[in-house]
Amino acid sequence: MTGEREDRQLRAVALGGGHGLQASLAALRRITSDVTAVVTVADDGGSSGRLRRELGLLPPGDLRKALAALADDGEQEQLWAQVFQHRFGGSGALAGHAVGNLLLAGLLEVLEDPVEVLDHACELLGIRGRVLPMSTRPLDMIGDVVGLDSDPEAVRTIRGQVALASTPGRVKQVRLHANGDDSPTACPQAVEAVAGADLVLLGPGSWFTSVLPHLLVPELHEALVTTSARRFVVLNLIPQPGETAGFSPEQHLDVLSQHAPRLKVDAVLADADSVPTPDRLRSAASDLGAWTLLDKIAAPAVPGRHDPQALAASLRAALERRTDQWR
Repeated sequence: MTGEREDRQLRAVALGGGHGLQASLAALRRITSDVTAVVTVADDGGSSGRLRRELGLLPPGDLRKALAALADDGEQEQLWAQVFQHRFGGSGALAGHAVGNLLLAGLLEVLEDPVEVLDHACELLGIRGRVLPMSTRPLDMIGDVVGLDSDPEAVRTIRGQVALASTPGRVKQVRLHANGDDSPTACPQAVEAVAGADLVLLGPGSWFTSVLPHLLVPELHEALVTTSARRFVVLNLIPQPGETAGFSPEQHLDVLSQHAPRLKVDAVLADADSVPTPDRLRSAASDLGAWTLLDKIAAPAVPGRHDPQALAASLRAALERRTDQWR
């Protein structure tokens, strides 16, 4: 990196949700303090789903996880991060709720503006970057799924993030609705962050329900297509049961291209041990305009999870590669 980018912190934006986004954020904060998380808001299960249904609020769970991942390393901030992630036990009304979900829900009812709420939460946790929702309204996921009937090609429509993530069928395509509107509106600050970034990261994470949703919000889609940032895709280590069962690494890229034909990517990062046919992956990445980096980025003690330190090292290596070396 040369010129202006050497004079300031790298501006990085990671898009996703759940544990995959946590892995991206944990890696990026080892590279720069200027990290923005753009988080999916279509969750309808667990504590988030209960709060969404009962209060009509944004589902807070994935937002909470992103906040905890970016919390400062200070003792006070780490204590708050631990409290945010703590879930109540027992069998009463609070059972299963994460403290952070309830705190965010309370702030949302008091302040009403989700971006203001998240900025206050970032201050509490000592976060120097930002956590933003991809939309300021809760969204619903709808998907076309095959393999649920005697006719293996029969398409059935499945509604809801949890239902799609756990379907025994094969997801073919997903879309988003906002209270019945086919065109959900992006959070303006999220669009601005993508447009002004130096690096944009898609993945890892649940492919259809955490990664692809960002490409289904028109303004955010356009920002991802037109940004001058380098665009990296980080692939999952293993297929997700139900959602991407049986998918090869290159099929993840094919699905990405189907949902965003205009999107060009600079680099595809994957774990070397998780790619059985590297040449096929390189070919699929090349179709997106990308160079492929195969590296050791899996956490040795946690199957299916990325090692943040190893992923950070791979991201640095990709960032240091000169533009004329990428093809």
